[in-house]
Amino acid sequence: MSSLVPIRFQALDVDAMAQAEGRVVIIIPSDGRMSPAARRANRLTRGAVARLVESEKFGKAKTGDVISMAWPGGMMAEALDVLVLPRRPEHDEARKAGAALAKVAGGKDMLVMAGNQVRCEELALGIALRSYDFDAHKTKESDEAGAVTIGHSKHDEIEAGFAPLYAVADGVRMTRDLTNEPANVLTTTEFANRLEEMQALGLEVEVLDEDKLAELGMRTLLSVGQGSDSPSKVVVMHWKGGDKDDAPLALVGKGVVFDTGGISLKPAGGMEDMTMDMGGAGVVAGTMRGLAKRKAKANVVGLVGLVENMPSGSATRPGDVVTSMKGDTVEIINTDAEGRLVLCDVMWYAQERFEPVGMIDLATLTGAVIIGLGHENAGVFSNNDTFCDAFLKSAKAEDEGAWRLPLGEGYDKQLKSRIADMKNVGGRPAGSITAAQFLQRFVKEEMPWIHLDIAGVASVSSETSYAPKGATGWGVRALSRFVQDNFETADE
Repeated sequence: MSSLVPIRFQALDVDAMAQAEGRVVIIIPSDGRMSPAARRANRLTRGAVARLVESEKFGKAKTGDVISMAWPGGMMAEALDVLVLPRRPEHDEARKAGAALAKVAGGKDMLVMAGNQVRCEELALGIALRSYDFDAHKTKESDEAGAVTIGHSKHDEIEAGFAPLYAVADGVRMTRDLTNEPANVLTTTEFANRLEEMQALGLEVEVLDEDKLAELGMRTLLSVGQGSDSPSKVVVMHWKGGDKDDAPLALVGKGVVFDTGGISLKPAGGMEDMTMDMGGAGVVAGTMRGLAKRKAKANVVGLVGLVENMPSGSATRPGDVVTSMKGDTVEIINTDAEGRLVLCDVMWYAQERFEPVGMIDLATLTGAVIIGLGHENAGVFSNNDTFCDAFLKSAKAEDEGAWRLPLGEGYDKQLKSRIADMKNVGGRPAGSITAAQFLQRFVKEEMPWIHLDIAGVASVSSETSYAPKGATGWGVRALSRFVQDNFETADE
């Protein structure tokens, strides 16, 4: 398991720059106006900062760029980093600037002379998010991640504002760790064990085993995992931070710890990436961790279906008919369309047991969504405009790409089965939409619902603004903001 970079805040002390080791950061806006810290650094370096500000390189620098001066004279630091940033940046500008600092830090201690910088807590969040590194399975231990110290004229106020953001960042870290883990480590049992550990944070965690799932009638979920030696499980995480009489918001995640495609076997090339097919469950877990750590004043229940999709003599066959917990029958045409079979049972169970105020499911569900939206946006489907618009607003505020796609009865004909109530696939046309149409059949009337297809954003092959290559943790920030803005009770 990885850990968050330590970030602490202290009163601004410009004299501390001279003896600070590692890296020292000063912030200068594009107009070149120097703060007291920048002026102090300029004196220590005998005018080097002023010469940089007057240079063509600084003139061409954009907001959020970092210009590094190696081994600056008059200082003990190995680098003086000049961050180009206005004193009152936008939220995303501050976060991306922090991420840029984390990227150049290289694991070294960093002293950020923030002065009276506005939105410094957002800057710190960017540092926390981009400092992530997953090296749990490398035999050569990497150097300890350096600590970050931020000097600010209102350090106590900034530290208090940063605390809930740091909690969310820890949820992102957990989601990334889970999504990056190989399947021989993150089995269904290990996944459930890690979620049970969050009881220490105040979450109520319950693990439903296969016998209980069979008793409940979750036969579509069980059909996915019946070819694997790893037992299928459903884990329920309940955070009760709001009024006790308030119905919870339900978050449901697909947790296929490895997806071979089953009997409908995937091609060998790229199959190793299917360790991330539990990404939806990872986002639910990370969101619940963040809510618990920041003591969110809301009631939220997170449910994840944990299975492994393997081919064997006991695996589900194409053409099999399975009865869902709801009672609808499903003809399984393609065993590689397994995520919807997991989700439909867990979604029905969430509604039956908790009668939530609304429900959001997340899944790395279809390759078709990548064809449509690439790796910039998750696909968003909903039966309720108000509910959906509120989520999209939260996603935009957190700079997490999300784009709404349509639903409609016209797509249902693609799911018609000759021998059952429905098929589990509708063919290549509108593949992401027909998957969502399948799930909508398991949403009760009047239940506000959002389906998030995160296949293109859960794990990526190149770095993003806030994450290195691999798992991104997409969705934890957006969902946390969604809960904060729409479901938390006000302080009395």
